[in-house]
Amino acid sequence: MGELKLMKGNEAIAEAAIREGVDAYFGYPITPQSEVLEYLMMERPEQRTGMVVLQAESELAAINMVYGAASCGKKVFTSSSSPGISLYQEGISYIAGAELPCVIANIVRGGPGLGTIQPSQADYFQTVKGGGHGDYKLLTLAPSSVQEMADFIELGFELAFKYRSPIMILSDGMIGQMMEKVELKDQKSRWSEAEINTLNGTWATVGKPDSRERNIITSLDLDSAKMEQHNHDLQAKYRMMEKNEVRYEVFDTEDAEYLIVAYGSSARIAQKSVFLARQKGIKVGLMRPITLYPFPSKPMAELAKQMKGILSVEMSAGQMIEDIKLSVECSVPVEHFGRYGGIIHSPEEVLEALEQKIIGG
Repeated sequence: MGELKLMKGNEAIAEAAIREGVDAYFGYPITPQSEVLEYLMMERPEQRTGMVVLQAESELAAINMVYGAASCGKKVFTSSSSPGISLYQEGISYIAGAELPCVIANIVRGGPGLGTIQPSQADYFQTVKGGGHGDYKLLTLAPSSVQEMADFIELGFELAFKYRSPIMILSDGMIGQMMEKVELKDQKSRWSEAEINTLNGTWATVGKPDSRERNIITSLDLDSAKMEQHNHDLQAKYRMMEKNEVRYEVFDTEDAEYLIVAYGSSARIAQKSVFLARQKGIKVGLMRPITLYPFPSKPMAELAKQMKGILSVEMSAGQMIEDIKLSVECSVPVEHFGRYGGIIHSPEEVLEALEQKIIGG
């Protein structure tokens, strides 16, 4: 049995990392995710599980520490917020190119630039369209509750090692700072070196036995033909993610004539908007993408067949709406409603936008 606690989202994701048997956390403070590092420092997980927690001298140092530890087959976790994640980008590209597993959490704040410490969803493009250089993808999980902040640590590491790839948990300052009841899993043991090889193959740098050549972890290959083949292999892996890892939820879509699409904290708000709309006799449903990459394109295309219009609700100027439009292929009107700069929309505002932009339009 797990343990029931009242926790902030940032605290829940940190506690879940300890209980997952994570080997190391490397990070640097930035609001609104500083509680992740603060909680880990306060809990002293090195005494509970042997987990290493280190505040690096910068975000650049932190992500390269993740690179090094992940090369050893260890479970490595890091977190930051928007400007910090921007500094992570080169390292994330290196990690993706070297095919190393790790989990990265972005507790998004408003921008551009230093922006504000208030919540935002304006890092969608950066996350699902690459972010760093090169043709790589980040399998991206979007929690909408404190419970999912905790649950996606376990799922994130499962997927990271399944695909040997960095996994992004894309949350925001609202979920990071809010308090909810959360059920925490029982403590797992950290992997031994023998378990790393047994569970994950022999790619990790855990020491060279006489039975094989040395492992070299790198994203560099100066032979263009080999580099092209490596990119083909990566793209094949991403196609497997798209085939096997699409996750989403739908609410009240059985008889819906209109659809709201929202993720994370926006989906929580939009669920109330659906309730308000149905009180007025408007048949509205909600689709919540849980994986932003791979995006639930096929389920959305199926839902669109019964809809008169779709409203994309985001705390941004409109980013996810592009994936919605690609999914439905202009079969129905798609409009955007968003608030920027850390402003959180209300359920009433979402309903008003639906009536004006979709139903009235």
